[in-house]
Amino acid sequence: MKRIWRSLLSSVVLALLAVLVTVIGYGYWAGTRPLDPGVEPYVIMPGSGVLQLAQQLVDRAVLDEPYTLIAWAYAKGHTRNIKAGEYRFESGISVQQLLRQTVEGKVVQYGVTFIEGWTFRQLRAALQSAPKLQQTLAKKSHHQIMELVGASPQHFEGRFYPDTYFYTQGTSDLGILRQAHRRMQERLAHEWTNRPVNTPLRSPQEALVLASIIEKETGRPDERRMISAVFHNRLQRGMRLQTDPTVIYGLGDNFDGNLTREHLRTETPYNTYIHKGLPPTPIAMPGGDAIHAALHPADTTALYFVARGDGSHEFSSTLEAHNRAVVKYQLSGKATTQSAGPNTERN
Repeated sequence: MKRIWRSLLSSVVLALLAVLVTVIGYGYWAGTRPLDPGVEPYVIMPGSGVLQLAQQLVDRAVLDEPYTLIAWAYAKGHTRNIKAGEYRFESGISVQQLLRQTVEGKVVQYGVTFIEGWTFRQLRAALQSAPKLQQTLAKKSHHQIMELVGASPQHFEGRFYPDTYFYTQGTSDLGILRQAHRRMQERLAHEWTNRPVNTPLRSPQEALVLASIIEKETGRPDERRMISAVFHNRLQRGMRLQTDPTVIYGLGDNFDGNLTREHLRTETPYNTYIHKGLPPTPIAMPGGDAIHAALHPADTTALYFVARGDGSHEFSSTLEAHNRAVVKYQLSGKATTQSAGPNTERN
């Protein structure tokens, strides 16, 4: 009788071991086999964790049942470690890899880009069209936004650093603006600290204003310091800057794309053909290179420049040389849409 019980017990143990090996083998296979999670994101809400994720995978027919994921989470001790957020999973990912991604919090990131030379209005438009960004500022005025950013009484123009800012679902537009404002403050402070001792600029604000003009006058990195030098030389001589971008900014919505002699006579605080010195505020967002150029002008006596028509400029130290360049590059029709630079007549 004992032999029968021993034999029966051995059979049961062997059967249980076989089942255990099968379960372990299936669990390993199920946890490591490649999945096709699709391209749509998965959202894990705070406090829901592995149960919600498992159910989403079953609902989308990625998994036949939720227990494999749950069992792996328990086995790895991750049931309370899954981070809330929005996720995308690559094709071929396994349950094990999927769990690791959610534990590490590798959520979907989006980006919004602010371009050098943009106005604050253009920046706001980019924020409003950014996907998955929480919109809190749509009904706020420019000045109200500056208060919320914590930058009042600064003027809104040019106060945000142009770059690409990455964020996750639920980030607010105000949070992005605060980052961009802090970046601009830090870059401006760095450049101002390392400025030459003989600069005619009296404050970081003036450096920012000049940098915004440089940004609008040229898109060529090799010309920024030359453009800066022209304006530095004019400021030191008490000459008007006579730069078209400031006039255009002052005209606002009244500018139709064609800058005329009448526009140059129109009174606005930004008309540098009428007023000496820098305009009262920046006219756009300057990049870091333009800020650096504003405080580190080239060593030149140039006082004028004219667009050649190919994106570059001709620089001159005398009005006579400048007028010859205008005849060559502007009046010949080679540069009909580009700035002729300081002291140039308009139709």
